[in-house]
Amino acid sequence: MSTLATQQQQLKQAIVEGLPPDPTLLRLAAERQPLLRIYQHAYAERLIGALRDNFGVLPSAMGDAAFDALACAYIAAHPSQQPSIRWFGDRLCEFMAAHDELVAHPAFTDLARMEWALRDAFDAADATPLAAAALATIAPDQWPALVFKPRPSVQLLTLHWAIEPVWRALKSFDPESGDEPELPEPAAHQHALLVWRVGLDTRWRALDDNAAALLRAMLRGATFEQLCALATLQVGEDRAAAIAVGALHG
Repeated sequence: MSTLATQQQQLKQAIVEGLPPDPTLLRLAAERQPLLRIYQHAYAERLIGALRDNFGVLPSAMGDAAFDALACAYIAAHPSQQPSIRWFGDRLCEFMAAHDELVAHPAFTDLARMEWALRDAFDAADATPLAAAALATIAPDQWPALVFKPRPSVQLLTLHWAIEPVWRALKSFDPESGDEPELPEPAAHQHALLVWRVGLDTRWRALDDNAAALLRAMLRGATFEQLCALATLQVGEDRAAAIAVGALHG
């Protein structure tokens, strides 16, 4: 490794990992040590800021001190490996689930999952949805074998807490008001949350068990015939086809 490459590696380790630098790295001026600490501090602060941006209302829900403690622990465990800081935090949800000592309420983990899914949906590739008129042109004998592909932005989450009212309250709260947001206590409630994007608008909707089961089957590649069979078990044969088509429209 060249001298320059060695110095760059040592500088990275000093900033990212907090390791003491080789004395020769700072040999030109002893007073440079304080400046190194500035870089170390700026690195951590920039990543904490990225997590705040990437997880929307989560810092407000947890409180600044608790979120910063979580962020620092995450940065130490999972230094950024992404070329874009936008994707920093891709493992925060699983980190929160594994470190409940850093998370005062388990609903915060679901809130983080919802926020990350919304960010993913916003950045997903564009795709033209299938129009209802196009469905009308499909021959009846072709319907049973049809397999429908969701838009890239579509995500289906299984949540364990009713965090949507908290998310909605924090999104509508004006931080300039000087008041504290009134947050409802999240109730334990396992349910499915559908996240997707229309144009530049990200959207979400809680699904009932029947709709969630149909959508999960579609995401696994089920044919329309299989979707109808599942819907028949749910609502009966007379309504099965209509329910299956409705699930495809979201």
